[in-house]
Amino acid sequence: MGAGRFITFEGGEGAGKSTHARRLSEVLRGTGLEVVETREPGGSEGAEQIRELLVHGSVGRWDALTEALLHFAARRDHLVKTIRPALENGAWVVSDRFADSTLAYQGYGHGLGREAWERLYALTVGDLRPDLTFILDLPVEDGLRRAGGRGTGGTRYERMDRGFHERLREGFLEIAKREPDRCVVIDVTAPIGEVQGAVKAAVEDRLGITLA
Repeated sequence: MGAGRFITFEGGEGAGKSTHARRLSEVLRGTGLEVVETREPGGSEGAEQIRELLVHGSVGRWDALTEALLHFAARRDHLVKTIRPALENGAWVVSDRFADSTLAYQGYGHGLGREAWERLYALTVGDLRPDLTFILDLPVEDGLRRAGGRGTGGTRYERMDRGFHERLREGFLEIAKREPDRCVVIDVTAPIGEVQGAVKAAVEDRLGITLA
């Protein structure tokens, strides 16, 4: 693998992952880096088709294992078609979600647990890990209010019950606790400028790059 770096943004609904991933990508490009912005589920043609199955429809259309299998199928295609080629060509990849979301949503939120996730990760992703992961954290009520303000009617996940979203938040924080060398938790109830400053500072500190 070349000099590319892999950065992921994680968090519950309404945490602002897309916004902050986009902003960081712009800042990185400003230093002359080649940056590939992507997302999960999605990021490749096949994965985007699977995304449609996952984010639309009734809340209970899949059980936890089926959902996890679909996410990892999408992830495998994303990895093969988009992420690995970019990294091997020396590009930086910034992704709105990656495998931590499956662990948090299906593992913690739906109760699938860590073991099944680890086996699927080993089979489909292998030894690749993000170089840096941002866990964007905020209270569940605030996140759902922000997500509801988009006016889209809500995805399947946004419509899940409050208990699911509380377990989801706890799951992300547990992931960060277990892997502090990779994960940085950021309180996104702070003003957006402060959040962007914290993201920038963490990239500089963890990845050894100076950003304008």
